Amino acid sequence: MGYGFSLDDVAYLRSDAGCAALSALADLPLTPESRLADVAAARRVAPDHFAAVLETLLLRRKAMSKVDFADGLFTDEALQQATAAEVARHRAARFAGRVVHDVTCSIGADLAALPEGSLGSDLDPVRLAMARHNLGPDKVLLRADALRPVSRGTAVLADPARRDSAGRRTWRPEDFAPPLDELAAAYRGRDLAVKCAPGVDFAVAPWADEVELVSLDGQVREACLWTGGLATPGVSRRATVLRSGAPAWTITDAEPDDCPVTPPGEWLVDPDGAVVRAGLVRHYAARFGLAQLDERIAYLTGPEPPPGVRAFRVVEHGHYTEKALRSVLRAHDVGRLEILVRGLDVDPNALRRRLKPSGSAEATVALTRVGRRPVYLLTHAERT
Repeated sequence: MGYGFSLDDVAYLRSDAGCAALSALADLPLTPESRLADVAAARRVAPDHFAAVLETLLLRRKAMSKVDFADGLFTDEALQQATAAEVARHRAARFAGRVVHDVTCSIGADLAALPEGSLGSDLDPVRLAMARHNLGPDKVLLRADALRPVSRGTAVLADPARRDSAGRRTWRPEDFAPPLDELAAAYRGRDLAVKCAPGVDFAVAPWADEVELVSLDGQVREACLWTGGLATPGVSRRATVLRSGAPAWTITDAEPDDCPVTPPGEWLVDPDGAVVRAGLVRHYAARFGLAQLDERIAYLTGPEPPPGVRAFRVVEHGHYTEKALRSVLRAHDVGRLEILVRGLDVDPNALRRRLKPSGSAEATVALTRVGRRPVYLLTHAERT
């Protein structure tokens, strides 16, 4: 769970002495092998706060690819839950022109992206002190319980903690802090957005008018439950795909979902995880003229893949058995093998060890089922 910061630690880290210590120790290796030497160096520079300094240096390195606070203060748990900057900016765009109250602001990662004039609150005084450092003196920050509203007339953003009292990750919404249903009840009649883990069962939040799944660079990062005026009329499910250095795109259940089921064509397409998690595979297929291999499986096929995705040109396909696949790999001289699986109980790593591919070519094999029949598709991955 990481080091337990105190308010005294935060005050020191924000002081001139603390900033000097962080600067003096910034180049420490901070590896398991260097731990004893790192601790000794930190004790010499900051004898009363060496653990807080070392933890802050380590967390700043982890934060570099996630949040925009170059010299931020964090706890390990808060940083793990903090929204990636690109995702936070995307979500904040839906609040454009609104004043927003972030009722679980923690260290301020979401609040930093919200429109000017927005405010934050949290019960944890240490995280609030860190947020004050991260956001500057002009941001309104309050110590308050998210279930006891202290603002009026604002939109509301909440990001409940998803760990139990022992620090274990929990997927049960009633175990969130605060629980989902209690949040919804506390802000009934207010425009509310709640950030959740993408694996949560959305059926437990019938009060949500729109569920948005968001991925970044191929990894599904979050679900956001939108209510009231923040939701899009006529849309109950949305998938948004963010790519570093490329335009974002989105798809919703308001679009057509007519797509056929056909045998494998020239290309195999594995839709982005946000599309799959949002239940919008058929809508995605209809948009790009694709078909399903099986109506219960997310793999798609067609004569041409969507632009800008990693798609798979089909070399051959057939009934899957290990013996048959081993023969196919040998015939195509495959040695470097990526294995994708949907709809079959197959461990790709264990299968690769058993197959022992030894050729000079590279390939991707997709294992799935059509009806009850297990099939393989030998492919070459390409960026379209």
